[in-house]
Amino acid sequence: MSRVLDSFPADVPDQPELVSTSREGDLLWITIQRPEVMNCLSFPTLRRFRTLLESLRDDLSIRAILITGAGERAFCAGADLKERRTMPADRVPMFVRNIRGLMDDVEAMPQPTIAVMGGFAFGGGTELALACDLRVAAAHASLGLTEVSLAIIPGAGGTQRLPRLIGKSRAKDLILTGRRIDAAEAERFGLVNRVAPEGALRETALEVAEAIAGNGPVAVRAAKEAIDLGVEMKLEDALAHEARCYEKVLETEDRLEALAAFAEKRKPRYQGR
Repeated sequence: MSRVLDSFPADVPDQPELVSTSREGDLLWITIQRPEVMNCLSFPTLRRFRTLLESLRDDLSIRAILITGAGERAFCAGADLKERRTMPADRVPMFVRNIRGLMDDVEAMPQPTIAVMGGFAFGGGTELALACDLRVAAAHASLGLTEVSLAIIPGAGGTQRLPRLIGKSRAKDLILTGRRIDAAEAERFGLVNRVAPEGALRETALEVAEAIAGNGPVAVRAAKEAIDLGVEMKLEDALAHEARCYEKVLETEDRLEALAAFAEKRKPRYQGR
């Protein structure tokens, strides 16, 4: 049994239809397929999502992962509150651990991840977006860590990832008030990287993903590792960590291919090795 499945109760069903994947060349789309309930995260949805990520971690032919929700209304509405209302009290801590685990799994993927937000993302939906490396939003999308309005706090990493991304004061503004912001304000705060023109969300997200995929795959993963771990270290330690990440690319075929392509005035053909 996988490490992920060990963390779920035995009676949580495996429902592959809840989260789908589709491949486009070097890119992979992951789509939460629950538009009728705003793509909220139930126990079975978490199981399917986490199991998928576990199976994809070692597939380094995937150069970027785009995460989205089905339909045009919601990216993800967070935890399935209807399920939570009827959940036995002794199961709630396990659910919370797994929703936190999903965010940690997303953040730990070696491949760059992009949240593609075609509608609102509240609570755990915003936390899922925060766990991704980059965020692309439709102009009509809205975001918010709204948990305090339900007498809880963002418990899947939101209180930690948001201030690291946009600063402590702005994070407190959003978390303590529970207010919702539109995509334009989220972009001003640095919470969203791109706001897509109306009707062009997919194209905008693919433009970002393809720009990543066109670079040396080993170098992209090493740069992500250097940033993610180094930013939490003292500068001296972070620079040493950066040097270790740099060493990973020195002996790669891709680095030699880049030099050859430059000399020959052509586009490099990276193989990820």
